Amino acid sequence: MDQMRYLLTEREMPEAWYNLLADLPFEVPPVLHPATHQPVGPADLAPLFPMALIQQEVTTERYVPIPEEVRDIYRLWRPTPLHRARRLEKALDTPAHIYYKYEGVSPSGSHKPNTAVAQAYYNKQEGVRRLTTETGAGQWGTALALAARLFGLEATVYMVRVSYEQKPYRRVIMQTYGAEVLPSPTDRTNAGRQILAEHPDSPGSLGIAISEAVEDAATHDDTRYSLGSVLSHVLLHQTIIGEEAKKQMEMAGEYPDIVVGCVGGGSNFAGISFPFVRDKLNGRNIRIIAVEPEACPTLTRGIYAYDFGDTAGMTPLVKMYTLGHTFVPAGIHAGGLRYHGDSAVISLLVHEGVMEARAYSQNPVFAAGVRFTQAEGIVPAPEAAHAVKAVFDLAEECRQSGEQKVILFNLSGHGYFDLSAYDAYLANKLIDYAYPDEQIRQALEVLPRI
Repeated sequence: MDQMRYLLTEREMPEAWYNLLADLPFEVPPVLHPATHQPVGPADLAPLFPMALIQQEVTTERYVPIPEEVRDIYRLWRPTPLHRARRLEKALDTPAHIYYKYEGVSPSGSHKPNTAVAQAYYNKQEGVRRLTTETGAGQWGTALALAARLFGLEATVYMVRVSYEQKPYRRVIMQTYGAEVLPSPTDRTNAGRQILAEHPDSPGSLGIAISEAVEDAATHDDTRYSLGSVLSHVLLHQTIIGEEAKKQMEMAGEYPDIVVGCVGGGSNFAGISFPFVRDKLNGRNIRIIAVEPEACPTLTRGIYAYDFGDTAGMTPLVKMYTLGHTFVPAGIHAGGLRYHGDSAVISLLVHEGVMEARAYSQNPVFAAGVRFTQAEGIVPAPEAAHAVKAVFDLAEECRQSGEQKVILFNLSGHGYFDLSAYDAYLANKLIDYAYPDEQIRQALEVLPRI
């Protein structure tokens, strides 16, 4: 029988996260203080993060050991399976070999617990009582709610209002784990009240929700902030995905020609790709493709510049591809990809040509998600379906050329809490948004002057 799944035992789970910063041939531009525009130091970040995570943010060690207590919780779902999509290959009539790393087997249904558990652990170690965060579609908020509960912490989640309304069951599972979930913008914070005063019907954005969560944490001594993407320590924790995938590809006797992942802030994409970026930097011939929504085209139509990570301008300045921190995206269903900026490291790699990026509208993305479901049986989250769409296009290129490329992508989460989005697609109610150039230009005019 042709093998379809490649499984590692719990004993084969990686014992360390991989830090790409140790192998980059160029320096990542420093993170700057929002007021002084000088590089931030540990004291500047201490009100938001525990010192262990601050140290991981800047470490140049190639491997960071995973604490045993974190690995013990990881064993609830890790190692995750690598699938050979043989039925999909047949449906697409392609000579390509398609593999996907399936992160939807985690308790919260996505890759997000890989960093949520680690962040909750380090916060608990430093005596923190409560964590605040933002969430778009709800995958990150769900993961942090679970992780906080496992370590006996409280959690407050500011959920982007449009997703709060679109995805009620995401809110329910967060509340079931014990988290407080608020539709952002709220009247609880100065940042939220200011937005509501100007836009009472604001659908919210990740930038706004970040402002609220950061303000909440910074004004309570027993509280710290957790971020689900973008920062280097978050991406570090996700590299267990790619480290496992490399072992599993060896089991399959193949190596990917192309690695694909969807991108919002960059966490799942970094998780699958960074261990392979290391090989590319060492001379391996491999394409690495980031996929984003046409309605939020950060890497494909944004500008590479310093910008705030939040709408209110409270966070440090990061050099990244950005659409401007005042950007409010359309209410597409891939809520986890509606972020105005991106990881500094991923932005740099795209800028330097190590990675490439492409964007799609949501109707062809959902069409790919449905076709994948009918072949492989798993409903992809709307975010992950962006990667699926890119894989379909790459497989078609192979069909036309006759090349037998090996394609690996990260199926970063399932879509069983996103069926209202699939319902809208099947009822022909989805609208394809292409963010207007004029609105992008206006948003970029408010970039901080460095």
